[in-house]
This record gives sequence, C-alpha cells and structure tokens, in this order.
Amino acid sequence: MKNAVNRDIPQQVLDMGYEPFQGSNYKEAHQYKKAAPTVRMRPKQQDTKLLGSIREALKAVNFRDGMTVSFHHHFREGDYVVNLVMKEIVDMGFKDITIAASSLGQAHDPVAQYIEQGIVTGIQTSGIRGKMGEVVSHGKLKTPAILRSHGGRVRAIESGEVHIDVAFVGAPTSDCMGNARGKGGKSDCGVLGYAVVDSRYADNVVVITDCLVDFPNFPPSIEAVDVDYVVVVDEIGNPKKIASSAARYSTDPRDLLMAEYCAKVIEHTPYFKDGFSFQTGAGGPSLAANRFLEPLLVKHGIKMGWIIGGISRPAVDLLNKGLVECIIDTQDFDIAGIESVHSHPRHYEMSTSQYANPGNKSAFVNKLDYVILAALEVDVNFNVNVITGSDGVLRGAPGGHPDTAAGARCCIIVTPLVRGRMATICEEVVTITTPGENVDVLVTDYGIAVNPKRPDLLEALQKTNLPLRTIEELQQEAYAMVGTPDPLPFKERIVAIMEARDGTVLDVVRQIDPQGAAGE
Repeated sequence: MKNAVNRDIPQQVLDMGYEPFQGSNYKEAHQYKKAAPTVRMRPKQQDTKLLGSIREALKAVNFRDGMTVSFHHHFREGDYVVNLVMKEIVDMGFKDITIAASSLGQAHDPVAQYIEQGIVTGIQTSGIRGKMGEVVSHGKLKTPAILRSHGGRVRAIESGEVHIDVAFVGAPTSDCMGNARGKGGKSDCGVLGYAVVDSRYADNVVVITDCLVDFPNFPPSIEAVDVDYVVVVDEIGNPKKIASSAARYSTDPRDLLMAEYCAKVIEHTPYFKDGFSFQTGAGGPSLAANRFLEPLLVKHGIKMGWIIGGISRPAVDLLNKGLVECIIDTQDFDIAGIESVHSHPRHYEMSTSQYANPGNKSAFVNKLDYVILAALEVDVNFNVNVITGSDGVLRGAPGGHPDTAAGARCCIIVTPLVRGRMATICEEVVTITTPGENVDVLVTDYGIAVNPKRPDLLEALQKTNLPLRTIEELQQEAYAMVGTPDPLPFKERIVAIMEARDGTVLDVVRQIDPQGAAGE
C-alpha cells in the first residue's frame, strides 16, 4: 500500500497493526487515554531507596526475560549507563530484551554483540549509530527496529503503545530517595528532559548516579515520587564526551555562505519581527546561522522571544547579550549550555513532552516561528533523510527534526549540494524521516529553493538578491557534478520501521545486501 509520501508499506508491516502515513494532520483530533504505570505504596518510615548495585536493583524489580528497558541520551557519546546495565542483564542470563532508548550512539557499541547473540531482540529509539546501526542494517536484530522522533517517542509512551518495564535514569546528582537532577556532580549534563516521560510511565524506575547528595535534591528534574530505587556507581559517564568545552564554530567558507543565506531568508520572511521564536541545530552552518542573525537583530532593533531545543554557546550568547528573552532547554550540547542553565534566571528546563509531543495539548514546537535543520539528503519533493547514509546503513537520528519541521511556521533545511562524490539533492531519498510537506525552504551552497506550497515565502524572497532556484534545478546540477547515484543493494527483509510523529508508517528500511545484488 502506498502512503502519502508515495512509499510502499509492505503488508507485513500493516499486519503488525500499523496504518500508512496519511499526512501530518491526519490525527489532529485523535484522542487517547494516557497509560498508567504500576504504583506501589511505600512504607511510611522508609529512610532510603539506596541499593548496593545494579544487580540488586534488577533483583528488586523482579527482572525477567522479555522485558523492555529504557535509557536517555543526555550523556551523549560519554554515556556509561547503557553498557553498565546491559552487561549486568546479560551476565545474569536474561534474554529477549527490548531497549527503548531516547537515542543510541557509538558509546553503546557493546550492545551490538548482544544483538548478534540474540539477547537483545528489539530496539525502539530515535538514534541508532555505530556498530549497532551496522548489525541492524545487516539483518541481525530479530525484529524490525522502531525509529521515532523525540516527540513521537513521548507520544508512544504516554499512549501506552510502548510499555517500559524498567527505566534506568542516569543522574549527575540524586538524593537517597531519588530526587534527581541534571546539574552538579562530575557528570553534569545540565538537564534531564528526555528522561521525564520514562520516570512517569515506566512500571519501575531506577536512578543511577555517581554523586549522592543530601536530601532533598531540589528542584528535581526527576521526582522521588516516581523512583523505586537508587544505585550509586563509580562513574555514569565521561565528562569530556558529555559536553564539549566550546561550540564548534565552522570556518568552512561553504558553511558560512549557507549560514548567511539562512539568516537572510529569515530576515526577509514575514515572521521576522520582535518576539519571534527560533531553534537551530548544533554544528556546521546551523550553528553559524546564529552569528549572522545577531547583527540583523541589532540592525532591526528587535530580539527573539525564546529559543528551544538542544542548547549550545551561540544561544547562550544571545541570551547574555539581551537579544533573546529566554531559553527553554531539552538538552545541552556544551559546557556553555550547562553553565547557563545552572546560573541564568531565564534559562529553563522542560520535558520532551512539553517540547515536541504531537499527542499532547500544547507542545512548544507548535509555537515555533523558525527552525534551521540539517539533512543527509533532500529529494525533489522536499522529503528529508537524516537516518540512513549513502550506503543505506543506519547511522543517524530523526531526533526533533520531524517535530520542529511540522510545528514551525518556517522550516529551513540547510545542506551542501554535494558531499564528496555524493549528491545531497536527489530524485528520491533513501529513507524519508521528515515529509516534504513540512519543509518550506532549502538552502544550499548553490542556491535556495522554496517549496511550491509556500508561494507567500517565494514572493517575499523574490524581492531580495538571494540566488533562488527550483529544487529540480539544484538536483540536476548535483547530478551533473557527481553523476546519477546507483540504486542501493537492498534485500527484501525489513530491518527498521520509520514511524511518523503520529505513529503511522512513514517509511521502512530494508536489509543491506553485502553482495551488492538488489532484491535477492
């Protein structure tokens, strides 16, 4: 069956209970009852929830084969918690485990062997990279991995589509009762917004910390009322990989050109006025766009109302210079972001549900004016791929990409026309992670394309000297430079399902054929 982005959804996926994607507003009026976790009354005089080890915690929650465990990724590539917990689960002989993490990266490469051994049989995540992405792409996971946006993950958990048996929450600081914060300690990550939904909806919640502090650890990101046990370990992460010392400002002339184009697009579109809201990614031209926006804010005598999303130094600099009223934070990418959420009275923490859940009553993304997002590929229908590489291997994450694109008044995708010998603007992306209906402007180093569904933006930008092109012209120029790409060698087996934000199927990822014979 073809879905709304013209992707063929196999019958075996429909037989799993899925609907094909039918457009971003298909479930706009949908209602559901929030799921209810198991709650156990505690003894009135309980002095502590401390246990001596992760193994004791697994015993205390009556861990069994077939359970679903969850983790968060605020520690990024410095995370130790996933590997610590999974090693203990494996050493105790448990099997048929599903990992439902907010994201997984190269720090979790050891999990790949548990997939190959058949111990981990399910993955539900936003990001999947490194060795884990490779083994899943080569068909080693027993069931298809389920890939969701950050908002889609929260919706699935709150609605009960995903049931978490045990949530393991890594916390830089915690007291003996489980009041946990992203602040303080030797593994400071600033905020714990991704873990809030896990703590509220999992049947069992175990806080793992390497810095026990006095009760009460307030104000908590994770509240003790939701926590069953607390375990203290030597280290929950590598601080050097949790947050970089400084944002990586690009000096690449190509990145700076695209960043300047992005800023000028914003300047000449209707929502550029006092109090506008904004989100951008971290790194490359997305980060650099902040630098070009700053003088435009000063020139026009306006300031932003708020910035959301993953936070790094450029956003903090705008806050400290009085060019933005406040920052609302779901994840910190560098030390500047972490220090700011500690100290600035208008730098706030929020949960991922409040940030991006399409199934709640008031997600922040729905109030966004502008978002600048990167892409691995963009096709002539403005569909975006951020999950599979040019070789078809899973090596990325939808993250908040589909959420912010769907919510923002103006979604700007920024990507070079080609990378190496690969065309970034193509006829058809490998995997659709963000549907083209939610993309408004494409910025490349060879020109800017406006989605035909936004004639208002095109009219505004035609009054500038920006290099406007059609997306077909950009695609043809990319192919003229590097050639038409060969079809990727996929087998028929489905290794991953890319859910749309509403839980329908946007696309599927098939197994890579190492022999290079497609369709066998």
